[in-house]
Formats: sequence, C-alpha cells, structure tokens
Amino acid sequence: MAVQANLVDEALNIDTSKDSIVIIHNIFSIPGGKTLDVTDFTPDIINAGHIIIKNAAGDYKPMPVNAGATAYSALPADHSYAGVLVATILKKRPFAGVMINGYVNEVASPFPVATIKADFLTALNYKVEFRSDLS
Repeated sequence: MAVQANLVDEALNIDTSKDSIVIIHNIFSIPGGKTLDVTDFTPDIINAGHIIIKNAAGDYKPMPVNAGATAYSALPADHSYAGVLVATILKKRPFAGVMINGYVNEVASPFPVATIKADFLTALNYKVEFRSDLS
C-alpha cells in the first residue's frame, strides 16, 4: 500500500475582530517577530493582547493559562515578561509579532491582567500601557 498524506488543513474559525480593539496603538514591536515555544500551551488559538514571556534561554512563549483557559497562571520560574502579542495566531503556526511599546485595551484583553499588571510593567524595559479609560 502506498503512503498517503492529508494536504488539507482542518477548518478553523478564527475570530480576529478584536485584534485592532485590543492593540490600541503599536508604537514598536520586536523586529522580525518571534517564533513562540507552545509546548505546554493548550488552547489552539492565541489571541491578540496575550502576554508573551521568555525563559532564561531566551525562548519566547505565551503566558500560561489556567486549566479552564479563563485566566493567566503564575509566571513560571526562570521566566520574565517580554511583551504583548500583536495579532491573533494559531498555536500550530506560532509566528508572533511582539509589541514592546504601545497601548493595550485592558478590558478587551483575552484574559484579565489585573493580577499581573504591576509585575509586567515593572519587569518590561519598554513602555506598554494598559488602558481601560477609553471614553
């Protein structure tokens, strides 16, 4: 019997309608972006506004989320905050634009940032602001 392969990707409905609402103003991103290590990340889609971290070896990853994918988990040991995902991407194609200077609509973020915001802003060497007063 001959070897066969499926050349058709599964259909996924990806909602990118909030991308321009979450990222209010992208002043500067890491040039060329980063390929994320998604080894232990369970959701199939990583939405714009997701917090990006990196480990001591310099590997960029999406911030882990809890079992129900409703909130961020704790920052893993030997990791630091690196920026914010600019646009929604698939886990199986983890090529990410990472914003390090700009404005994020806090209330439209994929997960609440209140519990990590102070540490994120302190750790990041660049200026990212979370805005909730957009009236």
